[in-house]
Order: sequence, then C-alpha cells, then structure tokens
Amino acid sequence: MVLLAAKNLTFEDVQNLFGFREFGEMGVFSDYLNLEQMSELESRELMAICANFRRYLLSGKVSEGQIKFMAIAPLMNLAGYYDKEIELLLEENIQRIEIIDSDTSITGRYDILAVKKTGFPNLTKLWVLIVEAKRAGIDPFTGIPQLLTYTYETLNFQQSVWGLATNGLHFQFLRICAGESPTYQLFPSLSFIEAEPAIQIFKVLKAICLSN
Repeated sequence: MVLLAAKNLTFEDVQNLFGFREFGEMGVFSDYLNLEQMSELESRELMAICANFRRYLLSGKVSEGQIKFMAIAPLMNLAGYYDKEIELLLEENIQRIEIIDSDTSITGRYDILAVKKTGFPNLTKLWVLIVEAKRAGIDPFTGIPQLLTYTYETLNFQQSVWGLATNGLHFQFLRICAGESPTYQLFPSLSFIEAEPAIQIFKVLKAICLSN
C-alpha cells in the first residue's frame, strides 16, 4: 500500500488517481450565482477588512494562520457563513481515501469546510464551500489538487462543490462537478487588495452561501 499526503499531490496526480479533468472554458460567476448588490454597511465593513489585511501584508510575510484570521474568517462572517444553518469545520483530518485499483491510500487535513446542517446526525451533510489557505507568497494554485482530493468522495452525494484556494492576496475560486469523469472549472483570480476585485470576492462568497 502506497501512502500519500494530499498536500503533496499535483494536478497530474489527481487526474490519474481520481479521473479529474479541467473544464475547458474559464468560468463566469454570473452563470452559476446570483451576485447581489452590497449594502452600505457591507461595503464599509469589507473595506475595513481589506485595509487591516493590507496593513499586515505590507509589514512583511503573512502566515497561513494570519490569513485565516485577518482575511478569510471576517469575510466569511460578513458573507453569512456564521449563520445558524451553516456549520464550519476547521483543520480536520479527512477520512483516509483508498484508491483500490492503484493500491494507494491518501491522507490530509482541510483548512475550512462550510456545510449545510441537516438536523439529523446520520445524514450526509451538503458541502457548501471548501477553503485551502496558503501563506502569502505561495501561489494559490498549489492548493487546488488538495481541494479536488478532499471533494472527491462527497461528489458521490451531491452534484457540485465550490472551492477556494487563497494566499490572502489572490483568491482562486473553482467549481467541482460530479460525473463519470469529475471536472473542475476555474474562475478569474481576484486580488483582495484592489477595491473592485475585493467586492467581487465578497459577492461570490455570499452568493455561494445563499445558493445551497
């Protein structure tokens, strides 16, 4: 049995192990999500979050923990993920994934997972959004194979999952879809320290939260 860590997997690995293929066209958020206009209060709070994170970013290297605390957590709070219908799971080990055909076992730990509560402990919960954070200076793309790995088995229970890989500065969203050959579709990368892209990040996060 070959034991692999999800954090070390490449795009080629997830293609070979799970059959993932990239959807050919760059995604357009409005094709899948209802992007609502921001309120004045949301806009003020978003700009404050951006300013605080920018201050840390300009002071030097920003750790993965600081990115989660200074950027991701307040963004998700503002976008509604702290609502009573959503459960946030943090830094939990995944159930070991067994790839029988290749005699391979994969372990890992996701950073943040948002799921819909069911009220019944034995029912499979609907994955809303899975987030992989990297420290500043690391390309968010390096986290995408991890996201694909973590979502592989949940695609047996739902048609699609939204993923987000970020280093705090750049936010890379993707939509992962079930199928005989599961696919992932990338969306334009968005900068958190620029006003218009930051607004788009918030709108997308809120729309994902409301869409499930």
